[in-house]
Amino acid sequence: MKLMKSILFFSTLLFSLFIGQRANACSILYFRDSTTGKVYIANNEDYWYDAKAYIKVVPKSKDSYARLWYGWNNFAQGGVNEFGLFFDGAVTPKEQPIRGYGKPKGNLGDELLAKCKTTQEVVDYLESKKVALTDGHLLIGDKGGNAVVLEWVNGERKLTYITTDHLMVTNFLLADPAKGGYPCPRYQAMENDLQLIKTNHEAVDLKRVGRVIAKAVQVPQKDKDGRTFGTLYSTFINLTDMEFKLVYKLDNSRLTQLDLNEVFKTSKQIKTVLQ
Repeated sequence: MKLMKSILFFSTLLFSLFIGQRANACSILYFRDSTTGKVYIANNEDYWYDAKAYIKVVPKSKDSYARLWYGWNNFAQGGVNEFGLFFDGAVTPKEQPIRGYGKPKGNLGDELLAKCKTTQEVVDYLESKKVALTDGHLLIGDKGGNAVVLEWVNGERKLTYITTDHLMVTNFLLADPAKGGYPCPRYQAMENDLQLIKTNHEAVDLKRVGRVIAKAVQVPQKDKDGRTFGTLYSTFINLTDMEFKLVYKLDNSRLTQLDLNEVFKTSKQIKTVLQ
């Protein structure tokens, strides 16, 4: 598996920086191009800079699919598998537990990528396991053009499926924005840029989708104790062509670029520490 470094991908991106956001502010975008049919993902993981983040590749086995995920502490924050299924999540206002459902156990993201091929399979799988998050939502999308945001709000499971060319989340509940975190300047900045694409009839590729998520990055800043918070990494995935890129700590020279079709041929687990 080749890990190629480049400074080119981020050189044209204009970052709109929102200072002073809370320490769980993440942004996730799923975009399907109506002209080419291609599906793109972009995500900012905003977190503490001392987190020991890494990329994990797990080969397929008799009862699980090949997958790549990124995160820390043996927990997948987001990822993609050999069938072009993607997931990521973001923190939301706290909800009361739903009767009959429980919090996920273990590494939920890795489990979903190992067991499911499509967006709908994830929806059905989580329901069969009676899993419900009380402080977050999930954006699930596949290379076939289907995507959904799963939320558990006011004692009910809420599914928001894609109905336009994009589906997007930050940290407010789509099913009940009044719960908190709305309006969100990051969400609005991305929505405004997506509207420009449509208004100007712009061609879309992974770089252009990257420019949208760039509107929501957070410049690193220190808290009163000297701990640094900001956009820990940004990921960019062309699900159609199985192209993966990750930029670490907003540093152009820290670009990891992978051909997922080649990555998923591996027979060994691979862990790449981000640095």
